[in-house]
Formats: sequence, C-alpha cells, structure tokens
Amino acid sequence: MTKLIVICGATATGKSGLALDLAMRLGSGILSADSRQVYREFDIGTAKPTKAEQKLVPHYLIDICNPTDTMTVADYQEQAQALIACAPTEQGEVRGEITSSSSLASPTSPPLLVGGTGLYIRSITQGMKIPRVAPHKELRSQLESLGQRQLYAMLQQIDPIAAQKIHPHDAVRTLRALEVFYITGCPISEQQGENPPNYPILQIGLDCDSTHLTHRISQRTKKMILDGLVVEVESLCQKYGPDLPLLNTLGYQEIKQYLAGDISLDKAKELTVVHTRQFAKRQRTWFRAYPQIEWFDTENPHLLEEVWHKVQKFINDS
Repeated sequence: MTKLIVICGATATGKSGLALDLAMRLGSGILSADSRQVYREFDIGTAKPTKAEQKLVPHYLIDICNPTDTMTVADYQEQAQALIACAPTEQGEVRGEITSSSSLASPTSPPLLVGGTGLYIRSITQGMKIPRVAPHKELRSQLESLGQRQLYAMLQQIDPIAAQKIHPHDAVRTLRALEVFYITGCPISEQQGENPPNYPILQIGLDCDSTHLTHRISQRTKKMILDGLVVEVESLCQKYGPDLPLLNTLGYQEIKQYLAGDISLDKAKELTVVHTRQFAKRQRTWFRAYPQIEWFDTENPHLLEEVWHKVQKFINDS
C-alpha cells in the first residue's frame, strides 16, 4: 500500500534539511510543496534545494513552470497525486520521470511531501476537490469594475452557500467564486469538498519559539544576500520586467525596491525579515488548525533521531 510522509511548518524551520536527512536514510524521493519553487529561475529567494542537494536525493515538483506561467492548486494536486501513485497525468506522462520501480511506489520507503504551502499540502492530505477553472483575465476585469459590494451581493444571489463562507470584504475569494460560476454555470460550493486518500499519512510539523524563529529568518536572509539574491532579482527584472507578479513576492519585492533606489540594502534586509516573520506567523496559524500534525521542536538537538523513530514506527505499523 502507498504511504506518505509530510514534513510541514513555517518558513525557516528547517523542513528541507530534515527531509533530506530522512530521504537519504529511507532511499525516498522528495516532493516539494512550495508554491514558488515550482518556478524556474527563482532559486535563492525561494530557498530552493541546491543542485548538490538535488543530486543526493531525487526532488520533484521543482522547476516545472516558467515564471510567466500560472501554477494553480489544481495543477499541483494533479501532478503530486500522479507522482505519489506513479500514475500518468492527463497529459500522458509523469513529471520527474517516476517509474513503477521507483522508491516512490514502495511502502517501505514512502515519499516525503515537504513544504510550507498549506493549500498544496491540504490538496493532497485531504483530497480537496478543486474546480479546474483557469483565471480568466477579461472576465475578472469586467467583474472587478463593479466593485466588491456589488460583487458580493451577486454572490449571495447565485451561491448563498459560498457567500456564507466568504467574508464580505474578501475580494479575492468573491471574485474567484463568481469566475467559477460564470465559466462553468455551476456554483463553486457544488464543486468543492474533500475526498481524502485511502493510504496512511504521517504528518510531521516543525516549529520553535518566536525568538528562535526570528533569528533563523534573519540568518537565512543574510545567507540569501551573500548567495547572490540581489544579482538574481536584477537578472529576473531585466529578463521579465519588474512587473512580473512573482517579483512582488517575499524577498524579491524588497530587493526590487533596493534596485530601484527606493531603499538601502540594509533596509531591504530588515523589511525581508519583518515580512517573513509575519508570513511565518500566518503559516503557523494555518498548520496549527490541523490536529493530524505531530509537532517537533526544530531546535531540539535530537530532532532527527526522534523523527526517525516516529517514521520507522509509521512504516512498520501502518
């Protein structure tokens, strides 16, 4: 039977390092659950595993999209589920060249799903049913021109169930619900739900107290700068233009401001730490809502052995 091990938690809690150690012991592959690592060329600022690390253990769902593409949660779910099951995708292939003889198919060396993008992880562990509707720019533009108050009133008429779950000021989810309805003719509330997988899943969460996490974020930000984040952002701006949406994400936006001459490099570092800490707080809140996750302190000097014991028990018992 297929099994799955999840390593999740806030940014900078050491998920990748722990996963690498576990994968090498297990002889397993690692499936990234990071919404920015799927994009090529965005390497340093996303803390993407290095080429050397990727040679030690097979990594999948990394560098599978161009920066100008859009990777939806539904796209991610399809590819991740295919990799876990070693089954073809709708396009007739399995990303990452996984074969039926791969360790990803072995119950004694289950794959590791690793990352901090909560929706990506939930789409797999809970089997979220996601409407396969790509963003429609023209429709969105027409809807946005009406204003949030009118859009929410429209949503209340066409899909009152969804409206009850969406805050009246949540423009993003309101727009998405209307978009799905007008493209498919079916309310988004009728297209959602969950269909959890029937294989055992072990969910490991990494966390530490706020002081240690802030220090880890600060140290990682410094390392990114030393590793060449400024050059990376400058190159991406020149190649794709500064308005590329991915360049408005954490770490890249602050360095872009520095390159534009709006702030100093020290200020860019400071803002990156502040914004990363705020992001980590939201991630912690998200993951803490799921009782299935078993938590470990990333500052524990015996972390690897304690998690390894839990993994061995999971493999042998389930």
